[in-house]
Amino acid sequence: MESLYLLIPIALLFCVITIKLLLWAINSGQYDDLDKEAWRILADDDPAPQKPAERADGKDPNA
Repeated sequence: MESLYLLIPIALLFCVITIKLLLWAINSGQYDDLDKEAWRILADDDPAPQKPAERADGKDPNA
């Protein structure tokens, strides 16, 4: 029974902190656009491959 005097305030404090974190996440826009990250992986953000530089003597380094 005496342990409840400690556990109930800890549980209430945990609930208050959880609710505050949830409200912060909602107010800061964390849940505004849930689909953006799913589509972002499909976006082609990689730069196009460039041709290798030529050597100073004009010969192809791959030949």
